[in-house]
Amino acid sequence: MALKVLREITPLTDNDCFTLFYREKERFDFPLHYHEEYELNFIRGAAGARRVVGNHEGVIGDWELVLLGSNLPHGWFDHQCALGCIREVTIQFHGDFLDHSLLKRDQLKMIRKMFATCSHGVLFTEQTARQIAPRLEKLDHKQGFSSVLALMAIFHELSLSEGKRVLSGEAPLKKAVTCRKDAISRTLRYLEDNFAKQITLGELASLCGMQEESFGRFFKRKTGYSFKEILNEVRISNAARMLIDTTLSINEVAFSCGFRNLSLFHRQFKKDKQCTPTEYREGFAGTQVIA
Repeated sequence: MALKVLREITPLTDNDCFTLFYREKERFDFPLHYHEEYELNFIRGAAGARRVVGNHEGVIGDWELVLLGSNLPHGWFDHQCALGCIREVTIQFHGDFLDHSLLKRDQLKMIRKMFATCSHGVLFTEQTARQIAPRLEKLDHKQGFSSVLALMAIFHELSLSEGKRVLSGEAPLKKAVTCRKDAISRTLRYLEDNFAKQITLGELASLCGMQEESFGRFFKRKTGYSFKEILNEVRISNAARMLIDTTLSINEVAFSCGFRNLSLFHRQFKKDKQCTPTEYREGFAGTQVIA
């Protein structure tokens, strides 16, 4: 299978415990991708669809529940799925959602083992998916600390469930762009903090005490991307979050995220998200981002 794997920057920020997405759709149209965040994905009504997780491929049934670790390529595709009403619940959370020192405690050892295994993807049984589904769908009725406790309880139940299995025999991707050391760390932090401003390569080079041309080569060699590509991803990620969380017009969102050329914004957004800003906002109507 020769599918291009795209790196996704999710709307999850350092201030969020997790994000929660509810979707009803007719088909799977998101490409094979990976992201730093962990993900719990529930799908109902898509029997015959193809699941790809790392080097694993399989055809799913009517009930699907998978836990994915960081930087693990994954995607679901139409395949033999009869197009209709597909229900999907996706929860994305940081790898340190539960502090590592807390996970060492005996009472959480089963969750610790499950999180260690999910770096290769964990598939739960249909019975487990059926049992957990009502609790996943009730999460949007909870707020703040109650929502965090409810999610922890779901993780506990999943860790004790029987019949779960590892999907991929392949290690997750290790991209240099996730490195948070020295000059790269300072640069990425600066881009995250100042994406609304007009940023130049020379400005970043000065930040790291390097010549502009040398810094450009250094950044591309270490991350695999130019600083413009990373900056655009950061801007589009924040724009996507604003489209969900605010009532600002699309033009206002574009300017708030550092785009001075609206045509470039629309072109870049569609390239990254495979849809227009308007379609993205309409598609996520009713989505909650829970802190």
